[in-house]
Amino acid sequence: MEESLEELAELASSAGAEIIERMVQTRVAPEAATLIGPGKVQEVAAAAAGRDAGLVIFDHELTPTQQRNLEKAIDAKILDRTALILDIFASRARTREGRLQVELAQLNYLRPRLTGRGAEMSRLGGGIGTRGPGETQLETDRRRIARRIQRIESALESVRAGRALHRQRRGAVPLATLALAGYTNAGKSTLFNRLTQAGVLADARMFATLDPTVRPLVLPSRRRVLLSDTVGFIRNLPTTLVKAFRATLEEVKEAALVLHVVDSSSPVAATHVAHVLKVLSEIGASAIPQILVMNKLDRLANPQSAGGPDSLHSAEALRRRLLGEAGETAAQTPAVPISALTGAGLDELLFAIDQALPLDPVQRATFRLPASDGATLAMLHALGRVFEVRYIGQECEVEAEVPESLRRRLAALGKNPQ
Repeated sequence: MEESLEELAELASSAGAEIIERMVQTRVAPEAATLIGPGKVQEVAAAAAGRDAGLVIFDHELTPTQQRNLEKAIDAKILDRTALILDIFASRARTREGRLQVELAQLNYLRPRLTGRGAEMSRLGGGIGTRGPGETQLETDRRRIARRIQRIESALESVRAGRALHRQRRGAVPLATLALAGYTNAGKSTLFNRLTQAGVLADARMFATLDPTVRPLVLPSRRRVLLSDTVGFIRNLPTTLVKAFRATLEEVKEAALVLHVVDSSSPVAATHVAHVLKVLSEIGASAIPQILVMNKLDRLANPQSAGGPDSLHSAEALRRRLLGEAGETAAQTPAVPISALTGAGLDELLFAIDQALPLDPVQRATFRLPASDGATLAMLHALGRVFEVRYIGQECEVEAEVPESLRRRLAALGKNPQ
Protein backbone atom coordinates (compact mmCIF):
# COMPACT_ATOMS: atom_id res chain seq x y z
CA MET A 1 0.00 0.00 0.00
CA GLU A 2 2.75 2.45 0.97
CA GLU A 3 4.69 1.54 -2.16
CA SER A 4 1.67 2.22 -4.37
CA LEU A 5 0.99 5.52 -2.62
CA GLU A 6 4.63 6.57 -3.01
CA GLU A 7 4.41 5.83 -6.72
CA LEU A 8 1.26 7.96 -6.95
CA ALA A 9 3.15 10.80 -5.27
CA GLU A 10 5.95 10.47 -7.84
CA LEU A 11 3.39 10.59 -10.64
CA ALA A 12 1.77 13.69 -9.16
CA SER A 13 5.16 15.40 -8.76
CA SER A 14 6.00 14.53 -12.37
CA ALA A 15 2.76 16.24 -13.41
CA GLY A 16 3.78 19.38 -11.50
CA ALA A 17 1.75 18.96 -8.30
CA GLU A 18 3.00 19.70 -4.79
CA ILE A 19 2.07 16.98 -2.28
CA ILE A 20 0.80 18.45 1.00
CA GLU A 21 -0.93 15.45 2.62
CA ARG A 22 -1.51 11.72 2.16
CA MET A 23 -4.44 9.72 3.52
CA VAL A 24 -5.12 5.98 3.64
CA GLN A 25 -8.33 4.07 4.29
CA THR A 26 -8.87 0.36 4.83
CA ARG A 27 -12.31 -0.97 3.95
CA VAL A 28 -13.87 -4.40 3.55
CA ALA A 29 -15.32 -3.29 0.20
CA PRO A 30 -15.42 -0.02 -1.80
CA GLU A 31 -18.36 2.29 -1.23
CA ALA A 32 -20.47 2.29 -4.39
CA ALA A 33 -21.31 6.00 -4.22
CA THR A 34 -17.99 7.55 -3.18
CA LEU A 35 -15.45 4.69 -2.99
CA ILE A 36 -14.36 5.75 0.51
CA GLY A 37 -17.61 6.21 2.44
CA PRO A 38 -19.35 9.32 3.84
CA GLY A 39 -17.19 9.65 6.97
CA LYS A 40 -13.94 9.59 5.04
CA VAL A 41 -15.38 11.99 2.45
CA GLN A 42 -16.00 14.54 5.22
CA GLU A 43 -12.46 14.01 6.52
CA VAL A 44 -10.93 14.53 3.07
CA ALA A 45 -13.14 17.59 2.46
CA ALA A 46 -12.05 19.14 5.78
CA ALA A 47 -8.37 18.42 5.09
CA ALA A 48 -8.60 19.90 1.59
CA ALA A 49 -10.31 23.03 2.89
CA GLY A 50 -7.89 23.38 5.81
CA ARG A 51 -4.79 23.08 3.62
CA ASP A 52 -6.30 25.06 0.73
CA ALA A 53 -5.76 22.11 -1.64
CA GLY A 54 -7.06 22.49 -5.18
CA LEU A 55 -6.63 18.86 -6.20
CA VAL A 56 -7.36 15.46 -4.63
CA ILE A 57 -5.91 12.39 -6.37
CA PHE A 58 -7.16 8.86 -5.68
CA ASP A 59 -4.87 5.85 -6.13
CA HIS A 60 -7.81 3.89 -7.48
CA GLU A 61 -9.90 4.13 -10.62
CA LEU A 62 -13.10 6.06 -9.93
CA THR A 63 -16.38 5.36 -11.66
CA PRO A 64 -18.12 8.37 -13.27
CA THR A 65 -20.71 8.34 -10.47
CA GLN A 66 -18.08 8.23 -7.73
CA GLN A 67 -16.18 11.11 -9.31
CA ARG A 68 -19.32 13.26 -9.56
CA ASN A 69 -20.33 12.56 -5.96
CA LEU A 70 -16.84 13.33 -4.67
CA GLU A 71 -16.69 16.61 -6.60
CA LYS A 72 -20.01 17.65 -5.04
CA ALA A 73 -18.79 16.87 -1.51
CA ILE A 74 -15.18 18.11 -1.77
CA ASP A 75 -14.35 21.64 -2.87
CA ALA A 76 -11.45 20.56 -5.08
CA LYS A 77 -10.79 18.95 -8.41
CA ILE A 78 -10.97 15.13 -8.22
CA LEU A 79 -8.64 12.93 -10.28
CA ASP A 80 -7.98 9.21 -10.22
CA ARG A 81 -4.78 7.39 -11.11
CA THR A 82 -5.79 6.92 -14.76
CA ALA A 83 -6.61 10.61 -15.29
CA LEU A 84 -3.27 11.59 -13.72
CA ILE A 85 -1.30 9.30 -16.04
CA LEU A 86 -3.26 10.62 -19.03
CA ASP A 87 -2.39 14.18 -18.00
CA ILE A 88 1.32 13.31 -17.84
CA PHE A 89 1.15 11.61 -21.22
CA ALA A 90 -0.59 14.64 -22.74
CA SER A 91 2.18 16.95 -21.51
CA ARG A 92 4.99 14.68 -22.80
CA ALA A 93 3.68 13.73 -26.27
CA ARG A 94 5.68 15.47 -28.97
CA THR A 95 5.02 13.67 -32.27
CA ARG A 96 1.71 13.58 -34.14
CA GLU A 97 1.42 9.87 -33.40
CA GLY A 98 1.98 10.40 -29.68
CA ARG A 99 -0.62 13.17 -29.52
CA LEU A 100 -3.17 11.05 -31.39
CA GLN A 101 -2.62 8.13 -29.03
CA VAL A 102 -3.00 10.32 -25.95
CA GLU A 103 -6.11 12.04 -27.31
CA LEU A 104 -7.70 8.67 -28.08
CA ALA A 105 -7.06 7.45 -24.53
CA GLN A 106 -8.42 10.72 -23.09
CA LEU A 107 -11.61 10.59 -25.16
CA ASN A 108 -12.26 6.96 -24.22
CA TYR A 109 -11.78 7.95 -20.57
CA LEU A 110 -13.96 11.06 -20.88
CA ARG A 111 -16.91 9.61 -22.81
CA PRO A 112 -18.61 7.77 -19.89
CA ARG A 113 -17.92 10.76 -17.62
CA LEU A 114 -19.87 13.33 -19.62
CA THR A 115 -22.72 14.86 -17.67
CA GLY A 116 -25.60 17.02 -18.90
CA ARG A 117 -28.37 19.00 -17.27
CA GLY A 118 -31.31 17.16 -18.77
CA ALA A 119 -34.20 19.05 -20.34
CA GLU A 120 -32.80 22.51 -19.62
CA MET A 121 -30.08 21.82 -22.21
CA SER A 122 -32.48 20.37 -24.79
CA ARG A 123 -32.51 21.72 -28.31
CA LEU A 124 -36.18 22.37 -29.05
CA GLY A 125 -37.48 22.00 -32.57
CA GLY A 126 -39.95 24.37 -34.22
CA GLY A 127 -43.12 23.66 -36.19
CA ILE A 128 -45.60 20.82 -36.27
CA GLY A 129 -44.19 17.45 -35.37
CA THR A 130 -41.10 18.81 -33.66
CA ARG A 131 -42.50 19.87 -30.27
CA GLY A 132 -40.98 18.55 -27.05
CA PRO A 133 -37.45 17.91 -25.95
CA GLY A 134 -35.00 17.58 -28.79
CA GLU A 135 -31.47 16.33 -28.80
CA THR A 136 -29.67 17.29 -25.58
CA GLN A 137 -26.24 18.88 -25.53
CA LEU A 138 -24.99 15.76 -23.73
CA GLU A 139 -26.06 13.54 -26.63
CA THR A 140 -24.47 15.95 -29.09
CA ASP A 141 -21.19 15.91 -27.17
CA ARG A 142 -21.21 12.11 -27.08
CA ARG A 143 -21.79 11.91 -30.83
CA ARG A 144 -18.99 14.40 -31.50
CA ILE A 145 -16.60 12.42 -29.29
CA ALA A 146 -17.60 9.17 -31.02
CA ARG A 147 -16.88 10.72 -34.43
CA ARG A 148 -13.54 12.08 -33.22
CA ILE A 149 -12.59 8.66 -31.83
CA GLN A 150 -13.36 7.08 -35.20
CA ARG A 151 -11.16 9.62 -36.99
CA ILE A 152 -8.27 9.12 -34.56
CA GLU A 153 -8.53 5.33 -34.80
CA SER A 154 -8.46 5.62 -38.59
CA ALA A 155 -5.36 7.85 -38.41
CA LEU A 156 -3.66 5.42 -36.02
CA GLU A 157 -4.43 2.55 -38.38
CA SER A 158 -2.50 4.50 -41.02
CA VAL A 159 0.35 4.86 -38.51
CA ARG A 160 0.28 1.12 -37.86
CA ALA A 161 0.31 0.42 -41.60
CA GLY A 162 3.26 2.77 -42.01
CA ARG A 163 5.16 1.08 -39.17
CA ALA A 164 4.41 -2.33 -40.68
CA LEU A 165 5.77 -1.11 -44.02
CA HIS A 166 8.94 0.18 -42.34
CA ARG A 167 9.36 -3.16 -40.56
CA GLN A 168 8.83 -4.98 -43.87
CA ARG A 169 11.52 -2.86 -45.54
CA ARG A 170 13.86 -3.46 -42.62
CA GLY A 171 13.15 -7.18 -42.94
CA ALA A 172 14.30 -7.16 -46.57
CA VAL A 173 17.77 -6.35 -45.21
CA PRO A 174 18.43 -8.62 -42.21
CA LEU A 175 18.58 -5.87 -39.59
CA ALA A 176 17.30 -7.02 -36.23
CA THR A 177 15.40 -4.63 -33.98
CA LEU A 178 16.09 -4.56 -30.25
CA ALA A 179 13.42 -3.03 -28.02
CA LEU A 180 14.14 -1.40 -24.69
CA ALA A 181 11.31 -2.16 -22.28
CA GLY A 182 10.95 -1.69 -18.57
CA TYR A 183 9.28 0.07 -15.70
CA THR A 184 9.08 3.84 -15.98
CA ASN A 185 12.17 5.66 -14.67
CA ALA A 186 14.33 2.51 -14.90
CA GLY A 187 16.97 4.32 -16.97
CA LYS A 188 16.00 3.16 -20.47
CA SER A 189 16.64 6.52 -22.15
CA THR A 190 19.99 6.95 -20.38
CA LEU A 191 21.03 3.50 -21.62
CA PHE A 192 19.69 4.32 -25.10
CA ASN A 193 21.79 7.49 -25.22
CA ARG A 194 24.87 5.69 -23.89
CA LEU A 195 24.64 2.99 -26.59
CA THR A 196 23.65 5.14 -29.58
CA GLN A 197 24.61 8.75 -28.66
CA ALA A 198 21.06 9.70 -29.64
CA GLY A 199 20.49 12.64 -27.28
CA VAL A 200 17.02 11.48 -26.20
CA LEU A 201 15.58 13.26 -23.14
CA ALA A 202 16.71 11.41 -20.00
CA ASP A 203 14.90 12.71 -16.93
CA ALA A 204 14.24 11.39 -13.44
CA ARG A 205 10.55 12.21 -13.87
CA MET A 206 8.21 9.33 -14.63
CA PHE A 207 7.25 8.90 -18.31
CA ALA A 208 9.90 11.42 -19.43
CA THR A 209 10.09 9.52 -22.75
CA LEU A 210 6.81 8.93 -24.53
CA ASP A 211 7.45 8.90 -28.27
CA PRO A 212 9.46 5.92 -29.55
CA THR A 213 12.89 6.52 -31.06
CA VAL A 214 14.89 4.12 -33.27
CA ARG A 215 18.64 4.39 -33.80
CA PRO A 216 21.30 2.08 -35.34
CA LEU A 217 23.76 0.20 -33.13
CA VAL A 218 26.91 -1.73 -34.09
CA LEU A 219 27.61 -4.87 -32.02
CA PRO A 220 31.08 -6.28 -31.27
CA SER A 221 30.56 -8.86 -34.06
CA ARG A 222 30.14 -5.88 -36.45
CA ARG A 223 26.49 -6.75 -36.95
CA ARG A 224 24.28 -3.73 -37.32
CA VAL A 225 20.98 -3.68 -35.44
CA LEU A 226 18.29 -1.12 -34.67
CA LEU A 227 17.62 -0.12 -31.07
CA SER A 228 14.15 1.17 -30.15
CA ASP A 229 13.37 3.17 -27.00
CA THR A 230 9.73 2.80 -25.91
CA VAL A 231 7.33 4.18 -23.32
CA GLY A 232 7.84 2.96 -19.76
CA PHE A 233 5.40 0.58 -18.12
CA ILE A 234 3.76 0.97 -14.74
CA ARG A 235 1.62 -1.09 -12.41
CA ASN A 236 -2.08 -1.13 -13.30
CA LEU A 237 -1.36 0.50 -16.65
CA PRO A 238 -4.81 1.77 -17.74
CA THR A 239 -6.45 -0.39 -20.38
CA THR A 240 -7.26 2.70 -22.43
CA LEU A 241 -3.55 3.47 -22.64
CA VAL A 242 -2.58 -0.06 -23.63
CA LYS A 243 -5.15 0.05 -26.44
CA ALA A 244 -4.26 3.57 -27.55
CA PHE A 245 -0.53 2.88 -27.59
CA ARG A 246 -0.90 -0.32 -29.57
CA ALA A 247 1.01 1.18 -32.52
CA THR A 248 3.94 2.05 -30.24
CA LEU A 249 3.89 -1.21 -28.30
CA GLU A 250 4.01 -3.14 -31.56
CA GLU A 251 7.65 -2.05 -31.80
CA VAL A 252 8.22 -4.28 -28.76
CA LYS A 253 6.02 -7.05 -30.12
CA GLU A 254 7.93 -7.18 -33.42
CA ALA A 255 11.41 -7.00 -31.90
CA ALA A 256 13.91 -9.84 -32.25
CA LEU A 257 15.18 -9.28 -28.71
CA VAL A 258 13.81 -7.34 -25.73
CA LEU A 259 16.22 -5.59 -23.37
CA HIS A 260 14.24 -5.55 -20.13
CA VAL A 261 15.74 -2.68 -18.13
CA VAL A 262 15.15 -2.66 -14.37
CA ASP A 263 16.30 -0.29 -11.63
CA SER A 264 18.19 -2.88 -9.57
CA SER A 265 18.70 -0.38 -6.73
CA SER A 266 14.95 -0.09 -6.08
CA PRO A 267 13.71 -2.03 -3.03
CA VAL A 268 10.68 -3.12 -5.08
CA ALA A 269 12.61 -3.98 -8.26
CA ALA A 270 11.31 -7.57 -8.27
CA THR A 271 7.73 -6.30 -8.25
CA HIS A 272 8.54 -3.95 -11.13
CA VAL A 273 9.98 -6.86 -13.14
CA ALA A 274 6.80 -8.88 -12.54
CA HIS A 275 4.61 -5.97 -13.70
CA VAL A 276 6.62 -5.48 -16.90
CA LEU A 277 6.49 -9.20 -17.70
CA LYS A 278 2.71 -9.05 -17.19
CA VAL A 279 2.34 -6.17 -19.69
CA LEU A 280 4.62 -7.93 -22.19
CA SER A 281 2.36 -10.97 -21.91
CA GLU A 282 -0.75 -8.81 -22.44
CA ILE A 283 0.60 -7.36 -25.70
CA GLY A 284 1.73 -10.78 -26.98
CA ALA A 285 5.48 -10.24 -26.53
CA SER A 286 6.18 -12.76 -23.76
CA ALA A 287 7.70 -15.33 -26.16
CA ILE A 288 10.36 -12.92 -27.49
CA PRO A 289 13.88 -13.63 -26.14
CA GLN A 290 14.87 -11.26 -23.34
CA ILE A 291 17.95 -10.02 -21.55
CA LEU A 292 17.42 -8.63 -18.06
CA VAL A 293 19.47 -5.43 -17.88
CA MET A 294 20.08 -4.79 -14.17
CA ASN A 295 20.68 -1.04 -14.31
CA LYS A 296 21.83 1.53 -11.71
CA LEU A 297 24.55 -0.72 -10.35
CA ASP A 298 26.27 2.45 -9.10
CA ARG A 299 23.43 3.01 -6.63
CA LEU A 300 23.66 -0.36 -4.91
CA ALA A 301 25.01 -0.31 -1.36
CA ASN A 302 28.03 -2.53 -2.14
CA PRO A 303 28.23 -2.87 -5.92
CA GLN A 304 30.82 -5.35 -7.18
CA SER A 305 33.19 -3.95 -9.73
CA ALA A 306 32.80 -5.44 -13.18
CA GLY A 307 35.10 -8.42 -13.50
CA GLY A 308 35.84 -8.57 -9.76
CA PRO A 309 36.24 -11.93 -7.98
CA ASP A 310 32.69 -11.93 -6.63
CA SER A 311 30.98 -10.14 -9.51
CA LEU A 312 29.60 -13.27 -11.19
CA HIS A 313 28.24 -14.59 -7.90
CA SER A 314 26.64 -11.26 -6.94
CA ALA A 315 25.16 -10.81 -10.42
CA GLU A 316 23.53 -14.26 -10.25
CA ALA A 317 22.16 -13.53 -6.76
CA LEU A 318 20.76 -10.21 -8.01
CA ARG A 319 19.20 -11.91 -11.04
CA ARG A 320 17.47 -14.48 -8.85
CA ARG A 321 16.16 -11.78 -6.54
CA LEU A 322 14.73 -9.73 -9.40
CA LEU A 323 13.14 -12.72 -11.14
CA GLY A 324 11.83 -14.19 -7.90
CA GLU A 325 8.23 -13.11 -8.62
CA ALA A 326 8.39 -13.87 -12.34
CA GLY A 327 7.94 -17.65 -12.06
CA GLU A 328 9.76 -20.47 -13.79
CA THR A 329 9.26 -19.08 -17.29
CA ALA A 330 11.93 -16.43 -16.65
CA ALA A 331 14.34 -18.77 -14.89
CA GLN A 332 16.63 -19.04 -17.94
CA THR A 333 16.59 -15.33 -18.80
CA PRO A 334 20.19 -14.07 -19.06
CA ALA A 335 20.99 -11.00 -16.95
CA VAL A 336 23.74 -8.37 -17.11
CA PRO A 337 24.47 -5.82 -14.33
CA ILE A 338 25.29 -2.37 -15.71
CA SER A 339 25.30 1.31 -14.91
CA ALA A 340 24.00 3.33 -17.84
CA LEU A 341 25.13 6.50 -16.05
CA THR A 342 28.81 5.51 -15.66
CA GLY A 343 29.06 3.02 -18.55
CA ALA A 344 30.05 0.08 -16.35
CA GLY A 345 29.07 -3.30 -17.77
CA LEU A 346 28.13 -2.06 -21.24
CA ASP A 347 30.76 -4.22 -22.97
CA GLU A 348 29.31 -7.28 -21.24
CA LEU A 349 25.81 -6.21 -22.31
CA LEU A 350 26.82 -5.85 -25.97
CA PHE A 351 28.49 -9.26 -25.86
CA ALA A 352 25.32 -10.78 -24.32
CA ILE A 353 23.22 -9.19 -27.10
CA ASP A 354 25.55 -10.72 -29.69
CA GLN A 355 25.13 -14.13 -28.06
CA ALA A 356 21.34 -13.95 -27.69
CA LEU A 357 20.38 -12.32 -30.99
CA PRO A 358 18.71 -14.98 -33.14
CA LEU A 359 18.66 -13.05 -36.43
CA ASP A 360 21.54 -13.14 -38.90
CA PRO A 361 24.00 -15.29 -36.91
CA VAL A 362 27.72 -14.68 -37.24
CA GLN A 363 29.83 -17.33 -38.96
CA ARG A 364 33.57 -17.71 -39.46
CA ALA A 365 34.62 -18.15 -43.08
CA THR A 366 37.57 -17.79 -45.44
CA PHE A 367 37.13 -15.66 -48.58
CA ARG A 368 39.29 -15.77 -51.71
CA LEU A 369 39.31 -12.45 -53.57
CA PRO A 370 41.32 -10.93 -56.39
CA ALA A 371 44.17 -8.96 -54.86
CA SER A 372 42.83 -5.85 -56.61
CA ASP A 373 39.32 -6.19 -55.08
CA GLY A 374 39.72 -3.49 -52.46
CA ALA A 375 35.99 -2.79 -52.30
CA THR A 376 35.11 -6.29 -51.02
CA LEU A 377 38.03 -6.23 -48.58
CA ALA A 378 36.79 -2.90 -47.22
CA MET A 379 33.28 -4.37 -46.89
CA LEU A 380 34.62 -7.29 -44.85
CA HIS A 381 36.43 -4.88 -42.54
CA ALA A 382 33.35 -2.67 -42.20
CA LEU A 383 30.68 -5.34 -41.71
CA GLY A 384 32.65 -8.21 -40.19
CA ARG A 385 35.60 -8.99 -37.97
CA VAL A 386 38.74 -9.74 -39.99
CA PHE A 387 41.30 -12.01 -38.30
CA GLU A 388 43.91 -12.49 -41.02
CA VAL A 389 44.64 -11.34 -44.58
CA ARG A 390 47.05 -13.42 -46.72
CA TYR A 391 48.19 -12.55 -50.26
CA ILE A 392 48.90 -15.57 -52.49
CA GLY A 393 50.01 -14.50 -55.95
CA GLN A 394 47.17 -12.57 -57.57
CA GLU A 395 44.66 -13.63 -54.88
CA CYS A 396 43.85 -12.37 -51.42
CA GLU A 397 42.69 -14.84 -48.75
CA VAL A 398 40.71 -13.29 -45.89
CA GLU A 399 39.72 -15.12 -42.71
CA ALA A 400 36.85 -13.32 -40.97
CA GLU A 401 33.67 -13.59 -38.91
CA VAL A 402 30.73 -12.18 -40.86
CA PRO A 403 26.91 -12.17 -40.57
CA GLU A 404 25.21 -14.96 -42.50
CA SER A 405 23.51 -12.39 -44.77
CA LEU A 406 26.89 -10.94 -45.83
CA ARG A 407 28.29 -14.43 -46.38
CA ARG A 408 25.39 -15.28 -48.73
CA ARG A 409 25.75 -11.95 -50.48
CA LEU A 410 29.47 -12.50 -51.18
CA ALA A 411 28.85 -16.10 -52.21
CA ALA A 412 26.35 -14.86 -54.81
CA LEU A 413 29.08 -12.54 -56.15
CA GLY A 414 31.45 -15.50 -56.54
CA LYS A 415 33.76 -14.67 -53.61
CA ASN A 416 33.90 -18.37 -52.65
CA PRO A 417 33.51 -18.38 -48.87
CA GLN A 418 34.64 -21.59 -47.19
